[in-house]
Amino acid sequence: MNAPYDPRHDIDGDVYVTPRHLASSTYTGDPALAPLLDLGWELQHDDLGNCYVTAPDRRVRVGYLPEGEDDGLWRINAYKDSFGPPAWGVCFNDRTATEFVAAFTTALATAYEQGPDAYLARPDPRTDEHEPFRAIVPLLKQGWEIERPRWGVFAVQAPDGLAGLEFTTGDLDPEAELTTRDARWQLWAGKSIDRAVWYATASTDTPVALLTAVTECVADPAPLPRWRTETTSYIKGAHLTQILPLKPSAPTPLDVQRAIASRRPAALPAASVPRWSTTSRPVLAGPRR
Repeated sequence: MNAPYDPRHDIDGDVYVTPRHLASSTYTGDPALAPLLDLGWELQHDDLGNCYVTAPDRRVRVGYLPEGEDDGLWRINAYKDSFGPPAWGVCFNDRTATEFVAAFTTALATAYEQGPDAYLARPDPRTDEHEPFRAIVPLLKQGWEIERPRWGVFAVQAPDGLAGLEFTTGDLDPEAELTTRDARWQLWAGKSIDRAVWYATASTDTPVALLTAVTECVADPAPLPRWRTETTSYIKGAHLTQILPLKPSAPTPLDVQRAIASRRPAALPAASVPRWSTTSRPVLAGPRR
């Protein structure tokens, strides 16, 4: 009889990290690539170990670049014309929690199945002036506070002051948005935005639904499991809770029978066992050797 399924067996780590925006990366790209590969997107590798995932229509490309030129581990671009410049671009650096990237790629996979009107849906303040800010709502619900750190920037900050999301107003350089941190959106964690441990950027026309998937994951109060020894460091202020060892499942009746049998003394050979009865003659003492 098989033991009942225990979801704790799926926990990949020995500590929980809270709040989750202070958790570092798991240093594996598989969970974030899986939603796209499950749709049949093409996977390629280069000689350095970087991998590239491309949508069937060639209009969305994802790069997982552990051997890239900078700390931009994840670069995700979408195109109206597969041979033209990107319509939008998102970047996650190498310390961003893999769960946050996976939240984005999962939403991207859903949008891709819905078609270009979903994965190329640019925010349109003409129809709803508050639409771009829907991505901030999940953070506000978890107690993040509105700030105005400098002119032209709208921001919200985590209650512990160690994470923030900034939205820059005004005109921005489209190329700089795709290649630097001077993007419309920037999500970060650390002592300040200039000293961020991890960050994510998104250009102006990134669909709000994709951004919201990330902020919902960041705002989730559930802790993230991590291996203490395999994580280089946590942001100072993170709370680590030891994950309790798994409890053995209750023994089955068959387990009990096997345990009792294992404790019984082994039977001796029949020839060495004296058989006594009321008619047996007493054993005479033999000569002493």
